Amino acid sequence: MKSPLKGIKILDLTRVLAGPYCTQILGDLGAEIIKVERPETGDDTRGFAPPFLKNDNGEETDLSAYYCGANRNKKSITINLSEKQGQELVKMLLKDCDILVENFKTGTLKKFGLAYEDLKEDFPRLIFCSITGFGQTGPYASRPGYDGLIQAMGGVMGLTGDPDGEPMKVGVPIGDLMAGMYAAVGILAAVKHQADNDEGQFIDIGMLDTHVAWLANQGMNYLSTDNNPQRLGNQHPNIVPYQVMPTADGYIVLSVGNDPTFERFCKVANVEELLDDDRFKTNASRVSNREYVTETLNKITKKRTSATWLKELEKAKIGCGPINNLSDVFNDPHVLSREMIIEVKHSKTGNKPLKLIANPIKMTETPVTYRYPPPLLGEHTDEILTEHLKLTIEDIKRLKVNKIV
Repeated sequence: MKSPLKGIKILDLTRVLAGPYCTQILGDLGAEIIKVERPETGDDTRGFAPPFLKNDNGEETDLSAYYCGANRNKKSITINLSEKQGQELVKMLLKDCDILVENFKTGTLKKFGLAYEDLKEDFPRLIFCSITGFGQTGPYASRPGYDGLIQAMGGVMGLTGDPDGEPMKVGVPIGDLMAGMYAAVGILAAVKHQADNDEGQFIDIGMLDTHVAWLANQGMNYLSTDNNPQRLGNQHPNIVPYQVMPTADGYIVLSVGNDPTFERFCKVANVEELLDDDRFKTNASRVSNREYVTETLNKITKKRTSATWLKELEKAKIGCGPINNLSDVFNDPHVLSREMIIEVKHSKTGNKPLKLIANPIKMTETPVTYRYPPPLLGEHTDEILTEHLKLTIEDIKRLKVNKIV
């Protein structure tokens, strides 16, 4: 099977989430990923648990669910980067690699002689991607970056949550994930440049930068008015009704994106008289009269059950949906039909398959592939040292005795 990045080799010096998420995307697209981990402890997320995965006997393994979510399609080698010999091993591996990805704190790799400026002369084709909290420049460059911190500093917490409650972070580490996503996009562009010009480059990804970038419409709302958008809970800043709506037995999400759709909603709800009220006629007027419009529509939606609303709204091609918990999501017939859950074999889980969230990219000619399960710590150390560096068994034994690998 063809893979778009087949033949591309990546030295992965990342841990936790932003970096591993980036390299997992590239691994799914066919790149060969050599994940470098600390001896004995490895990636921090190996210990981010519970939950741990269970084997076919129902017993807990030492595989954390967190680690498994961002580290498939990789081979693991342990190298002590603080030792000179470990640093030399990295340079030896780079002779056979096209890309290096790292997410150490700014300046850390310089201490090891492994910063881009230390490598670019010997490896002019090397694409070097650095993912940090705040990037390589600016007054915050030396600060450590954490997802919750970035969500707070990047403005999304000021936009999220009940208007009368405290600022609220997003329920998944979106700061990490979007940094990883932008890094993957940048790397793919650099691969094209590398192929065309036989030249590498440095990619500087700052989590705060990427967080600001995806403020999108809310960021533009501020830039165009100089007014801070207020927290609206589950409502949309520019569209009404586009929010959670109460029903007779629960809640649904109603997404009315334009005026013709609102007219259809009024017909389904048997409240066409609202269309004669200037406060309801256009989206702009509905936004301007948000509180009254919401209060009025909430009284209407409470008259029918969620199931009834969903059936009738879908029939009228009006955006709507249930509010699912994760058991609903992962059992949803559409999610299942789109094959968003994959199962892979893992030595730790025995006959019980390891379930992972699939890559959502669907391509007809070069589909993503799932070649390797999340690796055990240092599982491929001997293989990589012998196949890539042509070291002997005795060489490897000495490295282990000296705690280099």
